[in-house]
Amino acid sequence: MTLSATAPLKHAGSLFAFTLDTMRASVRRPFQLKEFLQQAWFVASVTIIPTALVAIPFGAVIALQVGGLIKQFGAQAFTGSAAVLAVVREASPIATALLIAGAGGSAICADLGARKIREELDAMMVLGIDPIQRLVVPRVLATMLVAFFLNGFVSVVGVMGGYVFNVVLQDGTPGSYIASFTALAHLPDLWQGQAKALVFGFIAAIVASYKGVNAGGGPKGVGDAVNQSVVITFMLLFVANFSMTAIYFQLVPPKGA
Repeated sequence: MTLSATAPLKHAGSLFAFTLDTMRASVRRPFQLKEFLQQAWFVASVTIIPTALVAIPFGAVIALQVGGLIKQFGAQAFTGSAAVLAVVREASPIATALLIAGAGGSAICADLGARKIREELDAMMVLGIDPIQRLVVPRVLATMLVAFFLNGFVSVVGVMGGYVFNVVLQDGTPGSYIASFTALAHLPDLWQGQAKALVFGFIAAIVASYKGVNAGGGPKGVGDAVNQSVVITFMLLFVANFSMTAIYFQLVPPKGA
């Protein structure tokens, strides 16, 4: 099989068109509330346990690494602010996105891919039912909702884990940790992390749905589509994270500035 030099551009254009179709179908009635609730529960059920297992050590590692680095500069008083801002702004949304893409996104892609090779999607179109409105939109919105709440969960647990490990293992004081956090952090930092979670959840669900709907070649094709969806999602997540961070620092200057 020969690969065309324009194939990546073709796939990028198809993904962009699929995204526009999904956004247009999301405001079309009737809204599939039952499917939305089922998918929200499904995505939460496959991601909540990995998130719980990752959240505490994730915050602890951030606190230990940042605390050790700051200690070398003799600025232990700012350990709390640096660790908390690192978790809330960057680490928590990225960890949530990776879990959503790896667990929830792969499950969505496999489900839609299986429907595709069984020709269920073609049968729906013959009956006049739009598969994007009926199946894709509820999954995208459900993934965004779950990502939003999971990010808040990871942020809270990560900050608490960082606090415990800083006080216990790095001889920090509770008062200094909390004071430095409240001195430099402000509410837009939290909203930025939550906005990132929504965007990352949208990207993960869109890519997974696109690869699932366009899967082919039998069960092997579905497996290939799942692998490709995870890889593509990871690449897009880091690009989106860089872009959103750069825009945020242009619009909202640091509190101490």
